[in-house]
Amino acid sequence: MCGIVGALARRDIVPILIDGLKRLEYRGYDSAGVAVLDSGQLKRVRSTGRVSELAREVAATGLTGTLGIAHTRWATHGVPSVRNAHPHQSSNEMVVVHNGIIENHEFLRQFLQAQNYIFESDTDTEVIAHLVHFHGRQEPDLGRAFRTALGQLEGAYSIALISRSYPDLLLAARKGSPLLLGLGEGETFLASDAAALIAHTRRMLYLEDGDVVEITPAGYRVMTLQGEPLNRQERISHLSPETAELGLYDHYMQKEIAEQPRALTDTVEPILARGFTPDLFGVGAQACFSGVRNVLLLACGTSYHAALVACYWVEAIARMPCRAEIASEYRYRTSVPDPETLVITISQSGETADTLAALKHAQSLGMHHSLAICNVPESSLVRQSTLSFLTRAGMEIGVASTKAFTTQLVALFALAVTLAKTRQVLTEGAEAAYFDALRRLPNKVQHVLNLEPQLRLWAERFCRKQHALFLGRGAHYPIALEGSLKLKEISYIHAEAYAAGELKHGPLALVDAEMPVVAVAPNDDLLEKLKSNLQEVRARGGELYVLADNDSHFSPSEGIHVIRLPDHEGILSPVVHVVPLQLLAYHTACLRGADVDKPRNLAKSVTVE
Repeated sequence: MCGIVGALARRDIVPILIDGLKRLEYRGYDSAGVAVLDSGQLKRVRSTGRVSELAREVAATGLTGTLGIAHTRWATHGVPSVRNAHPHQSSNEMVVVHNGIIENHEFLRQFLQAQNYIFESDTDTEVIAHLVHFHGRQEPDLGRAFRTALGQLEGAYSIALISRSYPDLLLAARKGSPLLLGLGEGETFLASDAAALIAHTRRMLYLEDGDVVEITPAGYRVMTLQGEPLNRQERISHLSPETAELGLYDHYMQKEIAEQPRALTDTVEPILARGFTPDLFGVGAQACFSGVRNVLLLACGTSYHAALVACYWVEAIARMPCRAEIASEYRYRTSVPDPETLVITISQSGETADTLAALKHAQSLGMHHSLAICNVPESSLVRQSTLSFLTRAGMEIGVASTKAFTTQLVALFALAVTLAKTRQVLTEGAEAAYFDALRRLPNKVQHVLNLEPQLRLWAERFCRKQHALFLGRGAHYPIALEGSLKLKEISYIHAEAYAAGELKHGPLALVDAEMPVVAVAPNDDLLEKLKSNLQEVRARGGELYVLADNDSHFSPSEGIHVIRLPDHEGILSPVVHVVPLQLLAYHTACLRGADVDKPRNLAKSVTVE
């Protein structure tokens, strides 16, 4: 959730650190800071404002240096404040930045206080600085002192540390939280995300859990906690710096909503080129798909909503039992494992801590058939899964996921059809129809984007409300959930979603003239039942906002507002119907003056439990 940047070079690295923090702003943060070794002294600048404010303070101090670390913090322990902002220091000797959570920090704090260390913050991170300093007093090799301290930490972390006494050494370690090296000519960088470094190098080296690295002017050494050398493969990142540019748009979320036709085209392309074949999902997929007999989907947030839609598709198309579980709940309950289960994890970043932990839990139970649906090829989730499908959404910066969600749906649809074909329950006619639907999909989404002015008018009504209900049926119930989530996370309007048939079992009590009710109304087999549910709303004075297929015969009237989408797109209709909900949330948030790309209290990549 937080962002780390570090560098050791022969040039001033302060601009590199600040630029890296700016490129990590999308991950979410509430404070930022930088520390460098400047003329033999450790100097820190920290701020609770945006990185732009930190940059102004850094410029005012004239900070320069060839060794440094920087951080954007999303508060876990201690309120957002300068005293709790990273980097944290010990005895003016060393400074540290940290992502993750040190679970035994209270015990370590008590131990260190007994050794006369004075704590300046409320964070778990500060114990790391003092603990390394404590061991450094007894161990002349800072690298060994660092590894000794790491051995006492419990929890998840990525850490970077520099010391005043070691002007040519940058130390780092990873356990459960992402960290990578950027390799330049005569300089080495460190970051929690490749996006922070792509302007300076495409050569990346991704650290694995348990890795410790020592960076010097001569290069780097990766080792175990015991100091044994490790080899890690260098990779070339295909991220483009231009993908992080806002261009002519007001917000990244707006840009990413508009990019969906292109993202869908790019994701659909390999499917149309190869057909619904197991090799879309990696080596060994044919044998895996032939051997599994049920599907388990694990995800969080928006990705969980994609999993819920996929359940309808897998059972309807492939005729396999399928269930979706919230990753953060799955590993904390007693479940009945089945080794013939295909475990599918879904994550935009591939670094979602709860999803990674859920996958490891499933594997520990003997379920070794795993498939990752992810947007980042170098991510931990992809590396820890036996199979993968990479969505081609491109870099997504807005905290509220949009194009990542619709491309996840395409990947999951392709999987459902491929499973059906592998199980020989797919007719040639159905396969051809699914191909045609995928071909049409980007144009259908573009048609919906052209309706943006109408959705902006709806937003003018929504922006004055405090609550909203979203309704859907069948595979569109998860789309209602996603619409509700989008509205609440960026506009801060309280919103709930229900399967429309559940309305009369309690939620109807909330309906009045001040409660807008959004209905996802595709022209499918459940349309008439949905219409009956909506009559229940009108009978209680509720105001209806209906997203209807062009051929569903919904007409606007008193208290019923209708936006007509394209003709019904069949089984891929959920992909089409979620786009207007994204636009509604976006324009509502804009009209309320919210920070659309950086909603309060939220982060893009959730790398802590």
